[in-house]
Amino acid sequence: MRRLMIAVAAVAGLMAQHATATEETVKFASLHDNVELVGYLFLPKDTAFPAPGIVLMHGRAGAYSSAAKGVYTAKTLSQRHRQWAEWWAGQGYAALIVDGFGPRGYPAGFGRHTYKDRPAELDETEVRPQDAYAGLLYLRSRREIAGDRIGLMGWSNGGSTVLAAMADNAPGLDRIGGAAQGFRGGLALYPGCALKDKYKSGLVPYAPTRIYAAELDDEVSPKICTTLTERSRAKGADLTLQIYPGAVHGFDDPAPARQADPANSAATQDVTAKALAFFAERLK
Repeated sequence: MRRLMIAVAAVAGLMAQHATATEETVKFASLHDNVELVGYLFLPKDTAFPAPGIVLMHGRAGAYSSAAKGVYTAKTLSQRHRQWAEWWAGQGYAALIVDGFGPRGYPAGFGRHTYKDRPAELDETEVRPQDAYAGLLYLRSRREIAGDRIGLMGWSNGGSTVLAAMADNAPGLDRIGGAAQGFRGGLALYPGCALKDKYKSGLVPYAPTRIYAAELDDEVSPKICTTLTERSRAKGADLTLQIYPGAVHGFDDPAPARQADPANSAATQDVTAKALAFFAERLK
């Protein structure tokens, strides 16, 4: 409780933070199909290296702003992704945003309620977990990063990717040496929890995993997340779920219209504090 109170005080609001970081565009191969992925690496300033790291997985709309106008670079990253990455760097973490959509021909992502029309090469239960592990291996290749202290975080479809990647039978886990060489913990924000019915009887993550969902989500079902969590915990899984009352899908979007809603603003501040406390415990 004391750690959480300190975290809340330290993050009076994610959107009020203006962290400084060095920024690089990097490339590395997916473990699934050897496609060359694009990553955006934010390294902390004024910190002791090697630093812990976090791999960040974007949602169904891709890594970039809707105003990118066909230019897909670090400068056109969405506000949410950039602010989280910069904020993590400000807290002493190396943050790597993995773009798995652009290199496969879908840089602008997909609109709402298009799930059934998305191509198999972007499957969040088979392909994208292997992109996440490719990001993990890339971070381990950097001398500035502590290779044994890396976490995973994702939003929406990227949150679903987090759940699939943290499973004890995750695709790509064997390619990195098994669970002992995997992520130290996972955070999934408003994920779709159906996961193509591959974990209907429950999902057992190999490291602690947390789900943060929105009560009024109109893109994914928090009820399905509740069922998944209950069935997983019945198997002994270290998986928890928090549903924020009155919040909507993408509650942490920094757009003024989204944050003007008290439920979204409260959810954003709470999830920021809990994310900080979680990774402080798991990675530092």
